Amino acid sequence: MRLEECREGIDRINREMSELFCERMRLAGEIAAYKKENGLPVLDPRREREILAEISERAPSEFSAYARSFFASMMEISRAYQSRLVAPKGALSRKYLESQERAASEFPRGGRVACQGSEGAYSQIACDRLFGEQHIVYFKSFEGVFSAVESGLCDYGVLPIENSTHGSVGAVLDLMQSHRISIVRSLKLKIDHALLALPGVGLGEIREVRSHPQALGQCSRFLEAHPEIRVVCAENTALAASELAVQGRRDVAVIASAACASLYGLSGISAQIQNSDGNFTRFICIAKDGAIYGGASRISLILTLVHTPGSLYAVISKLAIGGCNLLKIESRPIVGSDFEVRFYLDFEAPSREAAASVLDDLEASIGDVEYLGCYAEL
Repeated sequence: MRLEECREGIDRINREMSELFCERMRLAGEIAAYKKENGLPVLDPRREREILAEISERAPSEFSAYARSFFASMMEISRAYQSRLVAPKGALSRKYLESQERAASEFPRGGRVACQGSEGAYSQIACDRLFGEQHIVYFKSFEGVFSAVESGLCDYGVLPIENSTHGSVGAVLDLMQSHRISIVRSLKLKIDHALLALPGVGLGEIREVRSHPQALGQCSRFLEAHPEIRVVCAENTALAASELAVQGRRDVAVIASAACASLYGLSGISAQIQNSDGNFTRFICIAKDGAIYGGASRISLILTLVHTPGSLYAVISKLAIGGCNLLKIESRPIVGSDFEVRFYLDFEAPSREAAASVLDDLEASIGDVEYLGCYAEL
């Protein structure tokens, strides 16, 4: 009976709190109208600090921290509501909405495409999936791909950004902070790694395996099962295969795509040696100018937050209030700083209006937000 009585009491309080919350939001709307008329900002940090301090003092010590967190969340919701009523369209939402208005129905199938690696690399396979057989320009580094797109040498660039078993490609995320590009599409590609060597070579002859660090990480269990084999990092999987074909070493094998065997005259010793059969890599397609194509729903941002308690929570709460689905969030260090980080964030919004509202709210409250694009993922 005690449990039922407690629940009845909570139900009654919930009803009362719901009515008080709605009344509070109506008053927040009136304050928003006053702020808009008088050109005042939505956020008043001094008043919020005073309110939270008073809440902490009034609450018993055992509930003080909980009460403060509860009211801080409620004020975050109130600010989001006021921002929608007060804030003019910011640069981010204008850029997003303008791109939506110019959206093309079909993704382009032509142009010069930059990718890191060489023929047979997984990036080349991703290029073919995205564009068909187009003119591909190969670069030794991810930096080369970014620079080629940013300078206009190539129309598009295709880059790996994360793997389902070995995590993000940190170098690509870091380069996105220093280059002005837009993401226009992404692709999930099933990755099957093969162990390749010269024709007639068996596994027992192999003393060295070469591949890109991501591929080596994705095949770590196979490599751990063969401790006698030395592991050597290469610039990319296909280049490792082509170099082996030229060098002709019978004691060396490479981890690469099965396509590299026929391309470079190698033979497969073992197939599908990756740790998981569900091994996928996400590739992004970048362009110099932002564009939105049919089916676009994924939005990417880079955020720099202040070092205060709850700053990341505030971002996530804004997405939740807007009905957005957080797809990815990752911190990356800011080079030359004292352990400061930027956040790479992907989300989906339920509508254009919701996306624009969230972008406005983020820009108004955070300031240092970079919009990377809205795109579809295949």
